[in-house]
Amino acid sequence: MPLVSVVMPVYNSAATLGAAVRSVLTQTHSDVELLVTDDQSSDGSMDLLREFAERDERVLPQAAPERGGAGRARNLAISRARGDYIAFLDSDDMWLPEKTEKQLAFAAEGTAPLTFTSYFKMDADHVGESTEWVPNGRVIRARAHVDYRAMLVRDYIGALTAMYDRRVLGTRLMPEMRKRQDYALWLSIMRDGADARGLAEPLAVYRAHQANSLSSNKASLIKYNWELYREHEHLSLPRSARALAGAAWQSLRNSRI
Repeated sequence: MPLVSVVMPVYNSAATLGAAVRSVLTQTHSDVELLVTDDQSSDGSMDLLREFAERDERVLPQAAPERGGAGRARNLAISRARGDYIAFLDSDDMWLPEKTEKQLAFAAEGTAPLTFTSYFKMDADHVGESTEWVPNGRVIRARAHVDYRAMLVRDYIGALTAMYDRRVLGTRLMPEMRKRQDYALWLSIMRDGADARGLAEPLAVYRAHQANSLSSNKASLIKYNWELYREHEHLSLPRSARALAGAAWQSLRNSRI
């Protein structure tokens, strides 16, 4: 069976970390390694990770040498990966139990080395395990096929569902931007000629953040998206403006689900 390396950045996530980790350990495809980078948490997250590691050898935590943000934390984890596939999950989200098994089967059916799935949304204060999840009708639908041109207009890939074939693409790291590192990685993969395929079934659960939190402040993403289009993708002003409009529309649509 292929080994799946799951990359998880952590920063002061003790309240939600347990459910996220258990959602990986209870996968029906059990050949996984969970590579966690703790970005200098101060709330006991690292202690919790050590407890998990003592009980299950698949949990491989590491403390970042200094605060570096989510992108650097993910890259530190990717650099330790041994798996055939690299997958991503944040410490406040969850995978449903059959996510890895079904996505591997889906990836094997096609030729795209990057796959993703639909996913559910849950409220910020949701308490519960992935094994107890009851579908709530709040679904972000995956597009069946995405190429570089489409991705420039809108980011169609939910990071908590993304998985890439390391045997085809090699080890791909994220640009160390403060935000939108995941989007930048998908674009870099597609810019090199690979497309992505989306599985319609929702197989993960995304925690919607509080309305006044930084991560839910849609306006704050404008700066980072613009930087991505202009500095990383080297788009012209008109193409950057068009892409920014698409990103804003997607963000608005998803926030209403």
